[in-house]
Amino acid sequence: MNENLEQIQQQTQESLEILQMFPWLTLIIFTLPLLLLARNSVYPNLLYVLALFLPALVTISMIFSADMLLPAILLDLVIFAVAGFDLFTVPSVSSLTAERIHQKVASLAKPAHITFQVTNNGRRRVKVSMIDDIPEEFGVGQAVFSSSISPDETLEFKYMVTPHQRGNFPMHCVYVRARSSLGFWKRHLVLPARTELHVYPDLKQLSHYALLARTNRLALLGVRRTRKVGQDNEFERLREYTRDDHYKNINWRSSARHNKLIVKDYQTSQSQRVIFLVDCGRMMTNESDGMSFVDHALNSALMLSHVALSQGDSVGLICFSDKVHCFVPPRSGTGHMNQLLHASFNQFPRMVESRYDEAFLYLANRCNKRAMVVLITNVVDEVNSQQVVRYMQTVSKRHLPVSVMMRDHEIYQEAEQTESLFNAAAAAQILNWRHDVLNTLSHQGVFSLDVLPEDLTAPLINQYLEVKARHLL
Repeated sequence: MNENLEQIQQQTQESLEILQMFPWLTLIIFTLPLLLLARNSVYPNLLYVLALFLPALVTISMIFSADMLLPAILLDLVIFAVAGFDLFTVPSVSSLTAERIHQKVASLAKPAHITFQVTNNGRRRVKVSMIDDIPEEFGVGQAVFSSSISPDETLEFKYMVTPHQRGNFPMHCVYVRARSSLGFWKRHLVLPARTELHVYPDLKQLSHYALLARTNRLALLGVRRTRKVGQDNEFERLREYTRDDHYKNINWRSSARHNKLIVKDYQTSQSQRVIFLVDCGRMMTNESDGMSFVDHALNSALMLSHVALSQGDSVGLICFSDKVHCFVPPRSGTGHMNQLLHASFNQFPRMVESRYDEAFLYLANRCNKRAMVVLITNVVDEVNSQQVVRYMQTVSKRHLPVSVMMRDHEIYQEAEQTESLFNAAAAAQILNWRHDVLNTLSHQGVFSLDVLPEDLTAPLINQYLEVKARHLL
């Protein structure tokens, strides 16, 4: 027995001496199988690495006792055998499938729900860790999901994302890391599940506005009731009396029937036009409340478009920077809202100088009938401001111009700080110059709004309602 053991040790010693003579052969023997497995996305797990520490410790003990060679070799063979057996339990590529379910449309900066399902088509229970193909422009809470899936079982995972950018975002797959039965191996799988999420400007504000309009609570949005100058003649509906209503509009017969004051509502003039000119140049790349100035401008423009279309007016849109990027001809009807949404959802600010001459020339060639022209821009230099003043004055001969100037938080903060008087003085000079530009526009008959980007919606709607009430179109 001892002789056989000595022969085995002697043969093992000779084999080790051969390997020592060719160290690169040892490297190939141990790394080649791992490289072949890596081509199929199969890698050793942490448990396998920890298990190899046991024969390593036994091998170190050979320094004190040469008899530990055989136990070290046997322990290696046992671990390799167990790992080889466990290798056959690694899930195959076709054993898992995935499907993603979500709405095709989401609103900018509003949470959206996404659900994906993973099905185990194999014969063994699989432990998996999963992460969806989430675009970088999305904010997400829980991103990684871990679970164990039984054979022929489908698990559903839900999470929420918050888009921080408009556009079309494809999601191609679900990334899965599956473990073998004993945990010695892991496999990285890419399960195809292609879907697309279209992120539009804030759509939920439209339904919120409609709800408040039906309940006569638009004051919660900052929209005030405007007293009409004169009276439109076409009857629209009956509604409850409010403090701003004229007593001559009270319908006494309906008031007696309902035991409360009821007034007649008349339709305002319809078939009028509102055209937006949205600047997408470099000055609109500034951000406020986590969104660019262009995002705020499009949100407010779409909100006013919804109001104008519900009033029976026509709405058009021009987005421009160094050239005109999109044009939606003015049309009426609630169905026109979809065209405005599709035209605006992929418009982004560009680091180029805005060409106001190109935009107003484009407007003059395609919109001849009188309209309310709303220019939404941001100017902080004299050259662009002179162009805005000149072109808005020219437009006022045919149209009703409305100039919307976006305020920059940083300029106002610099003007109010006391640490650097030079910066504060420069910021104050810009604000004074900006005030002079707005006064110049007002003297030329241009309605002007100077508001923060996140507060633009309510003043813009109020300006439109005032124009309608005064019959300026």
